[in-house]
Amino acid sequence: MNSTFSSIITRTLQVSLLGLLLSACSDGNNNGGDQGAVTLPFAELVEQGVTRYLGLYSPMSTTEADGVVNYRFGAGDGPLCLDGSTYTMATRDEGTEDLMIFLQGGGACWFGVCSATESASEGIPALGILDPGLAANPLAGMSTVYLPYCDGGLHASDADRDSDGDGTADRFHRGLHNLSAALDVAVTTFPAPRRIVLAGISGGGYGTIFALPLVSQLYPGVPIEVLNDSGLGITRPADVDFNSEIVDYWNIGAFFPDSCPECRPQGASTEFLDWQLQEDPTLRLGLLSYSRDFVIGDFFLGIGGDAFEAVMRETTAELESRNPGRVRSFIAAGTAHTFLGSDLSLSVEGVSLSQWVGAMLDDIEGNWTSVSD
Repeated sequence: MNSTFSSIITRTLQVSLLGLLLSACSDGNNNGGDQGAVTLPFAELVEQGVTRYLGLYSPMSTTEADGVVNYRFGAGDGPLCLDGSTYTMATRDEGTEDLMIFLQGGGACWFGVCSATESASEGIPALGILDPGLAANPLAGMSTVYLPYCDGGLHASDADRDSDGDGTADRFHRGLHNLSAALDVAVTTFPAPRRIVLAGISGGGYGTIFALPLVSQLYPGVPIEVLNDSGLGITRPADVDFNSEIVDYWNIGAFFPDSCPECRPQGASTEFLDWQLQEDPTLRLGLLSYSRDFVIGDFFLGIGGDAFEAVMRETTAELESRNPGRVRSFIAAGTAHTFLGSDLSLSVEGVSLSQWVGAMLDDIEGNWTSVSD
């Protein structure tokens, strides 16, 4: 049994024991129904199979350079990039109790369009919140788990596809394999963080939505703060067929709870993100977006800037209204795309991106507010 799997088993037993202890506090005669029962966050999604690959894969090799450890996984039925090349991810240990798990972006690939990063590179790019030497970076002191993006399916896909019809798979949408393998490395390398910042940009922003229940299972009881940059989960409004076909193409249906039919993709992601927030009452969510993001709204979804902005603003406003103090947004005017991997001095309403992220992390009451151009 490898060390990763041992760690998963240990944590599973810990969570199970906690559940039994808490359940013991309920009414033994079951008077009043399930009033004393305790349900761990995202238990429904676990039952639906989203954690099915945790504990299965170990790195084939590791290398270290300048404090960054790279982990490469073997070929076969496990982790793999879209073009069939080796999946690799990296960690950097800063010796702190705070952990950042960062999901990179890089397009998307499905039946109608395929414009995505198809392979993974070693190392951690020194950009934005990933740059430990940047004075303006409020996350500079955190240990880091870096997940490249190379599955074309938002870090959640699980389907090999034959795109040219020759009878042989040529697109390897292995996002859930890659995500699970990388998080296994995370929990082995950083088993007991004080808190976790789960951050992602673009396809990685969407990816934070899918990674959250897995991170929650591996780190039970650890506070998680999500920084979702330009990946709010928006799909095509009123296009039921398209939204359903995307879910089927990537085989990601298990991430949407059966108990919440309105959580399935239907344009706005309001109900799904709110469901996640209700599952974990300690979760906090920072949403970042340009008002008329061309990459998401025009190139990938084809709905245009007006429709994108309407859905985006409605989603952020409703989530903030339902979850006061737990959801805030940073919305800049324009058609650009992503923030966290570039200039942290960008300002909205006189608040720089660096200050806004720092306020979220410092948790000073009233200091973290939504800003919008």
